[in-house]
Amino acid sequence: MIIEGKNLQSEKIVENTVWEGQFQPAGVDLSAKEIFEFEAEGSIDGDNSKRKLPGGKKIEWGQEGSLKLMPGAYKVIFNEIVSIPMDAAAIARSRSTLLRCGAAMQTAVWDPGYKGRSEALLIVSNKHGLVVHKDAKLAQLVFIRLEGKVKEGYAGKYQNENI
Repeated sequence: MIIEGKNLQSEKIVENTVWEGQFQPAGVDLSAKEIFEFEAEGSIDGDNSKRKLPGGKKIEWGQEGSLKLMPGAYKVIFNEIVSIPMDAAAIARSRSTLLRCGAAMQTAVWDPGYKGRSEALLIVSNKHGLVVHKDAKLAQLVFIRLEGKVKEGYAGKYQNENI
């Protein structure tokens, strides 16, 4: 069962929203706080012993609060702080306007118990680039109610990230 946006707001599951109307019937829109350009390679394995996150350079917003991204992959940090209930998980999808502009968001699953200001991958495929304005709504986060509460929630490296 999908949790209605109005319940996300009243239960304070999502805080620090920027725009009126961010809470949708089936979730909440996530907006761009910061965007980074990757500067190094990353490394991933099975037990995280060789995990290495790539470095990134923050792209500063221009005078008009916008920036132009050329084709490529970028890391986005969202404005919103999310607290996933112990009986829910969340999945984000690209907003349709972003897709129509030739770009897409890629995300992981938000596990029960996670709290933080999440990061995601923005992929610009449009050969002419994409202009992103500060606080642009890029993705919609959809919350799914689990069959019951989990005993132990998320306790990984990214807990309380970017808060």
